[in-house]
Amino acid sequence: MRQIRTDLAMESAGAHGAGELPGVSVSGWDAGGVQITEVLIENEEGAKLLGKPVGHYITLECDGVRQRDPDARTAVGVLLGEELARLLPEGKGPVLVVGLGNRMVTPDALGPLTVDGTLVTRHLYSELPHLTDRRMSPVCAMAPGVLGVTGIETKEMVRSMVDAVHPRAVIAVDSLAARSVSRVGSAVQLTDTGIQPGSGVGNHRSALTKDSLGVPVLALGVPMVIYAATIARDAFEQLAGEDETMEQDQALDQLTDELLAGSMGEMIVTPREVDALVEDAANMLAAGINRALHPGLSDQDILTMMN
Repeated sequence: MRQIRTDLAMESAGAHGAGELPGVSVSGWDAGGVQITEVLIENEEGAKLLGKPVGHYITLECDGVRQRDPDARTAVGVLLGEELARLLPEGKGPVLVVGLGNRMVTPDALGPLTVDGTLVTRHLYSELPHLTDRRMSPVCAMAPGVLGVTGIETKEMVRSMVDAVHPRAVIAVDSLAARSVSRVGSAVQLTDTGIQPGSGVGNHRSALTKDSLGVPVLALGVPMVIYAATIARDAFEQLAGEDETMEQDQALDQLTDELLAGSMGEMIVTPREVDALVEDAANMLAAGINRALHPGLSDQDILTMMN
């Protein structure tokens, strides 16, 4: 069976061909040079087919992001803010932004770096209410680190924070894994289903979801890695040609596993310019989050405060 290793719902859906999928609805459109794909997993049949929970998955893609075009990053940030605002539950309570990942591992540093650019304001409402700009909403943020550094499960730490601040929603940011090399560093996925920390770098931890935290969890991510097995599988597939049989397909899967599995575990690959890609992606995500959470501020206000 063909191996599909990706965190992007659109890639999982695309792997099944162009026909209709039971329990899955896929739509796409272009907005100012940004390609938007929305995958709606409607029921458990669709969830089982794609291997992902029921819910909305929105992917924004723009080639200019990978080319470090500032106009492309701005365009994606604006659209991300609009889509994020559309999924956020209404209410006056604060929103908690959680930057998942290990700040010391570059491909996994997307979450903490995004938190660095998030405009946090909850403390101002309690400490300086008379000076607080009412165009801003109460926002708090945290970068909990990883189990190997803190000795604490991420879910335990986030759940404690949720119990303390009672947010109306959690926005979790983490690095993802892609199926296509072209989407590494250039695509953004937004979903209302929550997230499993560490999935993008093959280190699965307890999921952050509405069921586990008690509040809605929106998840943002940018692919920063691709599984080495995926690249090897594609190469073997091209060598096998288009007339690949089921037996050949299974043999290629077995060969891939034999070559890349073992004492080192699963291997992942990231671009050599990943440090620049992660920094750009974090600024782009932070800008989108700030636009969604502080709609009263202008784009120039947000840019000034972030800098």
